[in-house]
This record gives sequence, structure tokens and C-alpha cells, in this order.
Amino acid sequence: MLINKLIAHEGLRLDVYKDSLGIDTIGIGRNLEDRGITKDELDWMDYPSIEYVYSDGISEADAMYLAQNDVQIVEEELLRAHPCVDRLDSVRQLVLVDMAFNMGVPRLCKFKKMWAAVHEEDFATAAKEMLDSRWATQVKSRATKLANAMHNGAF
Repeated sequence: MLINKLIAHEGLRLDVYKDSLGIDTIGIGRNLEDRGITKDELDWMDYPSIEYVYSDGISEADAMYLAQNDVQIVEEELLRAHPCVDRLDSVRQLVLVDMAFNMGVPRLCKFKKMWAAVHEEDFATAAKEMLDSRWATQVKSRATKLANAMHNGAF
């Protein structure tokens, strides 16, 4: 379910492209400048170097593999930063992972009022705080959908 939500929000591109911030990106929002592609990932995709990714692109299976790796990293970072995420229902966990996937865990951690509300399980306030942000003005409908899911506990 999460990967499908990420595809809906991030898109799926098998060639390297510049995202809205001008960052080289591929697959389902893989930031090639920050995260790049590890040697293990290149080996799994059967590419000798990242230059081949830039010139040839990747397959859909490669994109799914990279996205699964990204989600695992984001989930681990998010749980280290906010262990309370583990106590939330699956929909609200998905909302927070989606947000972290989009903006990175360090930036998501700056949503102090949202996190205070999440800790108190005041999901109406958490949703309001999500929408009261520069992020919400940047991603518009994504923020609205995620805030509604945070508030209601359902997509």
C-alpha cells in the first residue's frame, strides 16, 4: 500500500530527471544527489556503475527495489527520531513515513507542534499542524490527503 501511495505522490520515472527542486532523481523519488545508489544496489540491478543508470535508466523492478530500500531507511530513521510512531495505527504510520520520504526525517522532525499532538494522540491538531506549513503549500493535494488520513485514521 505504501509503495502505491508513494507512486501516486512521487510518480514513477525510469530515467533520471530533475525534480521540482532541480535534484537528479529516478524511480519513485530516489534522490541521486543525497542518497545516490549503493554498490550493493548497483550489483542487484546488474549495473557496473551509476553512469549506466544515468545513460540507460532503470527497470520498473529496479525502481521498486530502490523504493523498498528507501522506505526501510526512512522507517528506521523515523523510529529512531520518534519511537512513538511504533504505537500508532498503520494508517498514521504510513502518513508519517510518506511525509518523511518526501521531505526527509530531519525536516519532518521540525514539525514540533505536529509531533506534540501526535504524542498526545490528538490527531485533529496534528492534521491542522501538517497543513499549517510551507511543506503543505509546496505539495498541496498530497498534504491535504495525508492530513485527512492523519485526522481520520483512514485513506
